[in-house]
Amino acid sequence: MNNIRNFCIIAHIDHGKSTLADRFLELTKTVSERDMKEQVLDQMELERERGITIKLQPVRMEYKDHILNLIDTPGHVDFSYEVSRSLQAVEGAILLVDASQGVEAQTLANLYLAMEQNLTIIPVINKIDLPNADVPKATQEIVKLLGIDEGDILQASGKTGQGIDEVLQQVIERVKPPNSKSDKTQALVFDSLYDDYRGVVMYVRVMNGSIKKGDLVHLIGSRTDTQATEVGVFKPSFESKNELSQGEIGYIVTAFKEVSQARVGDTVTLSNNKADALPGYKEVKPMVFAGIFPESGDEYPKLRDAMNQIKLTDAALSFEQEQSGALGFGYRCGFLGMLHMEIIAERLRREHKLDLVVTTPSVAYEVKQSNEDIITIHSPLELPDQSKIEEIREPWVKAEIVTPKQYLGSLMSLIQERHGNFENTEYLDEDRVVQHFEMPLSGLITDFYDTLKSASSGYASLNYEIKDYRKADIIRLDILVAEEVVEAFSMLVNKDDAYDAGKRIVSKLKDIIPRQQFVVKLQAAIGAKIIAAERISALKKDVTAGLYGGDVTRKRKLLEKQKKGKKRMMSSGSVEIPSKAFLEVLKR
Repeated sequence: MNNIRNFCIIAHIDHGKSTLADRFLELTKTVSERDMKEQVLDQMELERERGITIKLQPVRMEYKDHILNLIDTPGHVDFSYEVSRSLQAVEGAILLVDASQGVEAQTLANLYLAMEQNLTIIPVINKIDLPNADVPKATQEIVKLLGIDEGDILQASGKTGQGIDEVLQQVIERVKPPNSKSDKTQALVFDSLYDDYRGVVMYVRVMNGSIKKGDLVHLIGSRTDTQATEVGVFKPSFESKNELSQGEIGYIVTAFKEVSQARVGDTVTLSNNKADALPGYKEVKPMVFAGIFPESGDEYPKLRDAMNQIKLTDAALSFEQEQSGALGFGYRCGFLGMLHMEIIAERLRREHKLDLVVTTPSVAYEVKQSNEDIITIHSPLELPDQSKIEEIREPWVKAEIVTPKQYLGSLMSLIQERHGNFENTEYLDEDRVVQHFEMPLSGLITDFYDTLKSASSGYASLNYEIKDYRKADIIRLDILVAEEVVEAFSMLVNKDDAYDAGKRIVSKLKDIIPRQQFVVKLQAAIGAKIIAAERISALKKDVTAGLYGGDVTRKRKLLEKQKKGKKRMMSSGSVEIPSKAFLEVLKR
């Protein structure tokens, strides 16, 4: 056990975690040259294409008579729960900072998570080979952040391999070996997935004792027993072993058929010698909700199967069946954030060849009713009648933006526009600042991240966490197309924002919805009150083209007949809304 080192890499998105992990695998010869490729630990095609890590991935390496268990973690704020799970399975963390970008918001967030777990922090400045690398500046930011000497900060390049050997050597020297605290077997489940050939596979860190192939094991949280039909380690693919000993990170193949039976954060112990539960994780709660519907009603069974399959690999996704008058059968889904929603929708389109309509995202609101009951709603359609509502509460977040100081003014305007409250500003150095503030979560979903990047020329970065629920003046905004409410466009908005939101949506729809044979009314309404409107003019055929000469009343009769026909169509005609209209409404 003294020769084992368990560690992970934490950083802001796109600071080079996966590339650094590639160099580790090459140096330790864990992956052969023939099998080596970029981002080898990123299992999904979507991860490699976007250049981001979505799922944590463990791997076991052997280096200088030591066993090094690495967990590669995501960097985006939507997947911070994956980072928190990784941190409880290790004793050390490499804090990776981009030499050209310096400390950013998610760097701070992940660092604080690691410090809460009392992990050994090894700061590494990455991408020192870049022409615009500013190593002295990044060094000073880390010194101020951690209060350490410059000599404790390592420098490396995940691209060229420079400094990689020194980083692994420092992991061996600085990170503590695992420490056993009990004779009884305890293993922490930090991830699980469904494998088509094996069934449910639990990713575990063995804290105490050992688990052998064939052992009957007990999950304390779910109070269930199963046989460990196979145990092994990640190389990075599954490699079977006879036993997982204390301090090791590996996998246990179970007889379970559903991932929910092997909950993340549960404790695995032996059925014939049970131990106490380990401290688990806070259960992750979805905070952004949207409807997902097939464009064609015939594809609902295909969508149902696809949702169930994706759930097997993403325990954070929640969904329940929903029926819409406009869109038919689909699902009301809960996501961790907007990127999580995009990833799920993209996987459904790619992996399952589905054409989808994704409705306007909303957050979860608490509604206190007149009879003192409190209900949680995730959709405008669930909002009770106004006469039964005493108050509505919306979720607020505590957030930080790291930005060059010259953009502070424009970012403060953006925060005020989204009803945020400022707390304080702290300087990382003479040029870069951290702006601390609070804001309704509804102000952050949809396009806040894009607007932030635009207002700061791409330099600002954002991190946030849910804080609490607060009273808000929330109303339901409906969009009518040809005088029919389109439920997919309905949203819950702050009363002060209702007119702007309604005007924006009907203006966008005017540009997107094709012209019909009749005038199409586009209206935004609160209850029976219309607050914004646009009209799409009708296509007009020249019905008098075939007339030559004769009395002018002949033309008038034809034109009057055409006018009556269009009026009749306007009252009974329906409009097919293109799928891109639903996506455009998501943007401000």
